[in-house]
Amino acid sequence: MAFEFEKPAAWTFDAGQFIDMTLLKPGETDAEGDTRGFSIASAPFEDTLMIATRMRNTAFKRVLKTLPLGSQVKIEGPFGDLRLHNNVARPAVIVSGGIGITPFRSILMQAVNEKRTHRIFFFYANRRPEDAVFMDDMRTLARESATFTFVPTMTEMDKSHRPWDGERGRIDKQMLTKYLAGITSAIYYVTGPPGMVMGLRTVLKASGVDSDDIRTEEFTGY
Repeated sequence: MAFEFEKPAAWTFDAGQFIDMTLLKPGETDAEGDTRGFSIASAPFEDTLMIATRMRNTAFKRVLKTLPLGSQVKIEGPFGDLRLHNNVARPAVIVSGGIGITPFRSILMQAVNEKRTHRIFFFYANRRPEDAVFMDDMRTLARESATFTFVPTMTEMDKSHRPWDGERGRIDKQMLTKYLAGITSAIYYVTGPPGMVMGLRTVLKASGVDSDDIRTEEFTGY
């Protein structure tokens, strides 16, 4: 679920960064507290500040979901250095699962808006199309930019009621080499659940990718 807020006056951030958000005087709370970290899903050029999260039955998310329009929250940040590299000669390969897409929506929207010339590949894994967020945004970017390739894949289509003609299965070396001319020439950005991040790091290192060219961020959910 996505939430949009008015961007604070004179407040700036870089695509890919995150914030800490605190609910003010929430109607309920629990042991996990009233503050959470969220990647910024909106791009710097957009008018609003957007976050997105999987909804779980926690006090924080119950309150967040029911906030009336015009409610105020406390924001600290931005933090983090998950940014697109500057060397346009090296392709960027983004590998993400589920809600791990959030910082990359910001990065990709900004890169296309600025007409950056990086060759960018985005491999995006979900269980089913019903679970995938920002798919329309990514498909629009792929149509608008000749340097951006979007590769969504589904791992549990047997549990879906929607048609799907894209890739199926987990992102592995075979899928990467199907689209990449040289697997070791790119810089990789990997986000998602800890198990997915660890598994892909292992696959990339075994394929000859230098550790310094693998940038990761884990999304544990709460």
